[in-house]
Parts: sequence; structure tokens; C-alpha cells
Amino acid sequence: MDSRNGGGNDPVLPEEYDEVLEVIDLDDQDDQDPNDDNVANEIGDMDLENYEEYDESEGGEMEGAESDIPDDAEAWFTEHTGSVFCCDVDQTGSGLVVTGGEDDKGYIWNIADGTKVSECTGHKDSVTCVSFSHDGTMVATGDMSGIIKVWKLDKMEEAWSFEGSDLEWLMWHHSAPVLLGGTADGDLWMWKIPSGDCKTMQGHGCQTTCGKMFPDGKRCCVGYEDGVIKVWDLKQTAATHSFKDNSGHSGGITSIDCHEDNILALSGSVDGTAKLLNTNSGKVLATFSAGPVNSDIGDTNSVEAVALCNSHPFAAVGSLNGALGIWDVPTQTLRHTCQHEVGIVRVKWDPAGSSNVFTAGLDGCVRLWDARSGQMVSSWGGHRGEILDMSVTSDGSTIVTASGDTTARVYTIQKPDR
Repeated sequence: MDSRNGGGNDPVLPEEYDEVLEVIDLDDQDDQDPNDDNVANEIGDMDLENYEEYDESEGGEMEGAESDIPDDAEAWFTEHTGSVFCCDVDQTGSGLVVTGGEDDKGYIWNIADGTKVSECTGHKDSVTCVSFSHDGTMVATGDMSGIIKVWKLDKMEEAWSFEGSDLEWLMWHHSAPVLLGGTADGDLWMWKIPSGDCKTMQGHGCQTTCGKMFPDGKRCCVGYEDGVIKVWDLKQTAATHSFKDNSGHSGGITSIDCHEDNILALSGSVDGTAKLLNTNSGKVLATFSAGPVNSDIGDTNSVEAVALCNSHPFAAVGSLNGALGIWDVPTQTLRHTCQHEVGIVRVKWDPAGSSNVFTAGLDGCVRLWDARSGQMVSSWGGHRGEILDMSVTSDGSTIVTASGDTTARVYTIQKPDR
């Protein structure tokens, strides 16, 4: 199989995707409704001054009387033989999960009982990227060596593959069969699946570390190891803004989130800060500090996870110093610091629209916080190792976690009234 073009026929798509897929043309989306609420408008174009390990447990069986760790999981997946680095839940309601691990394998399995559905083979290194397509018909798996494979779920067979430079991240377009990936050499790739037609956006010679597409599917924010953030126009394959030097971070970018208004973005960095960005004007609106290093936890205050709430004007900033900062976006003020006893690696707002926010920590626990009060609502445990990734179903009722203990676990969320 040609490494750039996979086999199989293109799927039959609605007419509205014709222009999207004309050499991966992404200019067919409707303009934003001018009546939509826009958090950025509450801020304006002001420029603001900057505001002032957990040891891994050994992996092993999670079930049985020998474990003295309370297990709140409803189901678990135990086929991996090494750390499970990544996970994703199909948001179409199929009940499928995909995970990738240190054992060079990806697995598709049932969220209800953890039973294996299919194994994604052919990888040569740790599988660190997995993702379902927007319509749930395909799943992509990528490994550290640069091998990317796409699998058709109806037949559980390989539809396309590509082999390039070392892969750092991978994600699907929100409304079309288009796959984006960032590599260690700094380039951003975009493929039409399954034909393999591609475009490349050349970087500035520095490793990409993370990427996030705006909800309208027209642009993508990409973070780099040198602290630079670029906003890429996917149709023009050109960078429209670059946040660097005084407007950028002083250390590598770890995470990025984009608001549904298609203007605001939030970035996190190893420099211990998060930055609120206006991607239309190219201005930094605010800098949120994660606070000092907590010597009781570790020797870093790196911001590992950031998230913008689409239902409330809040931003969440999670750090390896154990602090979850809840920031008010319009006033750029800190509402609450929700302190953990371990570093935080993932932060996700409740997709159902409440003011609740989930965190995943290096102690193997998931916690739910009320952003309005700053109080912890509930927590779920069971892992013997650190959580490395977390995915939430679209209704916010179920969480899947991937862990260094070689398992993935499923938690059913009993939440307070919204």
C-alpha cells in the first residue's frame, strides 16, 4: 500500500461536504451567527500585563480481594500489556472506546463491559494517539514512530495508512473525513480519508506538541516546544497569527483549548502559566498563573491541562503542582483554587453544560468539582497507577480513563442536579 494513499473508495457524502473535500477545501462552513454570545466581546481587545511525582505504582490485576484500593469502576479493559497512553470514546453513542498503549497496540472495545471488539495491529512503537471520526464510522490510531492507520468500523478493517516522521498528536475534523496530525519536525499534515490527498503546513523547525481545531473547522491552534503558538488557516494552509516572544510562553506548550465562539483560545505551558488568546486580533488578553511549585508534590508547576467552558464564562487551568485554577474570563480574576494532593494531567468541563469540571490526577483518581463554589462534588478511584488520559461521553454521564497500570477503566457519573 502506498504510504500516502490508502485503499478503498471515498464514502458518499452529503453535498455540503463537496467543497470541503475538494483538495481538502475547508471554506464551506456557514459564517458565525452575529447574534451568538461572544465571550471575547466582553473583554474587548485590551492588552493585559502578566499576573503575577507521584511514584508510579506497579501494574497488575485490578480485580480481586488482594487489592486494598477502592474500585469505583463499572468496567475495565485489561488487554494491554504496558501503560495505556490514550483513550477516546465514540461520541455518536455506539458504546465503543479506543485505547492505545506502550505495547504498540490499539484496541477497540465495549464501554459497557470492557470486552474486546477489535485489535488495531501493524504499529511499530507505542500507540500514543487515538481518535474516532465525527460520525463514528472510522477510528485513527497513531504511534510514536509516525505510523498512522485508519480503520473502518463497519467491517473492522484497515482503510488507510501513512508513515512519516515522529507523530506528536492526531485529530479529526469536526464535520468531514479529514485527519490532522502534528510531527516532531514541526510540520502540520492534513489528509482526506481514505483517498490520502494531503496538504502540509511547514513549521519553523521546532517540534509541535499539541493542536486543537476551532469548532467551525476552519482554523487550528498549534503549540510548539519553544513556546510559540500559531493559528493556521486550514484552507489557505497559512499561519494567520503567531504568538511568540513577549506575547508567547517562555516554555513548551502542553495543551490548547478553543472556545465555541471561534475566537478565544487558551494555552498551557511548562512555564507555569496559561494564556487567554484572541485569535482574530492576535493579542494575548490575559495570563493566568498556576501558582508556585509545591514541594510536597514535586518540583514543577507545569500547566498540563487547560479548558474553556462553553456554558459559563470560566477557564480551568490544571497544573502538576496540584492546583486547579478556576478563572473568570471577562474579569480575568481567579475565582477558586481547587487543591489536589497530586499533579493534575487532564481537565474537562461537563459536556452537558453544567458548571462542573472533571480532573484526572497522578494518583489514579478522577474528581468532579463545582466551579461556582470551588468544592469537590465527588471522586472515583481504582487505578493503581497514574492516569495518563481521560475521555468523557457527550452527555457527561460516563468517563473512560487510561492509566500507567496497563488498564483502562469506565466510571459512571452520578452528578448533582444541574
